[in-house]
Amino acid sequence: MPIVVRIDVELAKRKLSVGEFAELVGLTPANVAVLKNGRAKAVRFSTLEAMCRVLECQPGDLLEWVPDEP
Repeated sequence: MPIVVRIDVELAKRKLSVGEFAELVGLTPANVAVLKNGRAKAVRFSTLEAMCRVLECQPGDLLEWVPDEP
């Protein structure tokens, strides 16, 4: 998958658990795990905004495009 989700990196930087993060963002821990593991098919802008607000970061800190190898 060319989009890599870096939520785990930002959580580690801030020493936040998935459960704490989920509660602050307003998601279930299971939904955070789906996002964190790159299994989500879509992310609402409101969810992305909440994640950035809680982590005090930019969307590009959470999502990275990596080109497929030919």
